Amino acid sequence: MNLTISGHHLDVTPALREYVLSKLDRVTRHFDQVVDISVLLTVEKLKEKERRQKAEVTLHVKGKDIFVEQSHEDLYAAIDQLMDKLDRQVCRHKDKLQDHHHPGAKRLDTDLV
Repeated sequence: MNLTISGHHLDVTPALREYVLSKLDRVTRHFDQVVDISVLLTVEKLKEKERRQKAEVTLHVKGKDIFVEQSHEDLYAAIDQLMDKLDRQVCRHKDKLQDHHHPGAKRLDTDLV
């Protein structure tokens, strides 16, 4: 599994990197067929009052790319909400992959003569 954590207008500190890794453990625990994870943390400087922290994740699993983004005033809260969304989407994808149909009873070939 390849993991990329990068920041835009932001230095990714070791504490922030460790926080993202601890949150990603929950997702990889549910679904172990993850090929690539790309995390982008950004700070949008609109006005001094309205500083928005944004977190984005692109998760590449076998057969599908899952993209999730979340904005909040606090970056840690944005990461928490992002991982909740990502966990729901990964569980939904895993549920679609599983075959929930039970095989029907085989017909008995009886010769009625």
